[in-house]
Amino acid sequence: MPATPLLTASLTVFLLLCSNIFMTIAWYGHLKFKGAPLFIVILIAWGIAFFEYCLQVPANRIGHSYFSAAQLKTIQEIITLIVFAVFSVLYLGEPVRWNHLVGFALIVAASWFIFRES
Repeated sequence: MPATPLLTASLTVFLLLCSNIFMTIAWYGHLKFKGAPLFIVILIAWGIAFFEYCLQVPANRIGHSYFSAAQLKTIQEIITLIVFAVFSVLYLGEPVRWNHLVGFALIVAASWFIFRES
């Protein structure tokens, strides 16, 4: 039975969200461990990133049956901003300031052009 567009879109967004959680941990999680040797941090980050790829690649493969590549990238970037903002506040203890929110909002607003039918 073929997947419905809503199921395809939902699964794509869910997989992208999960992959972005792994990606954010891999890219920024080590910032709390500045004393750890860089080589070890890189190996751990690669290990975490493996799981990100295990979710990202299927998300793009599934999603490309419904979204264009540009739309997939746009969805991924918006999810990245949301995940990063939450991670920054909860894990790193860094506030999201008004100028960050304005910048993020402008990126989200730009997505309107990506999803607009030409």
